[in-house]
Amino acid sequence: MNIIWFVFAGFWLAIGYTIAALICFLLIITIPFGIASLRIGMFALWPFGRIVVKRPDAGVASALGNFLWLLLCGWWLALAHLLTGILLCVTIIGIPFGLANFKLIPVSLLPFGREIMPAAQARDAGLASGVSVG
Repeated sequence: MNIIWFVFAGFWLAIGYTIAALICFLLIITIPFGIASLRIGMFALWPFGRIVVKRPDAGVASALGNFLWLLLCGWWLALAHLLTGILLCVTIIGIPFGLANFKLIPVSLLPFGREIMPAAQARDAGLASGVSVG
């Protein structure tokens, strides 16, 4: 699944998130947003078998970063993943890829204070509260 995803969606999503990260790095003050964008881009490359979990040590800085991210770009990224996921779920073959797009919504909406980890590791640690694809 990851290979098919990589060819048809993951590679292109990762390029988009990487370009956004480079722009954030150039603006210097938005470097934390660039780092978040790279994390999402890496997750977008291979989403199957990995899950997003909330970090227990996230504090006020994460909340402030999420607020700014949500205002500047999080809402349209989440909306794009939602619409793409719905369109992919129209066909039976596209359902797993639509679900992978839905899995990208939480981290694209509020990336700070979240961690991306293998689904098995999250289950073993008792952190997997969401749905894992793959």
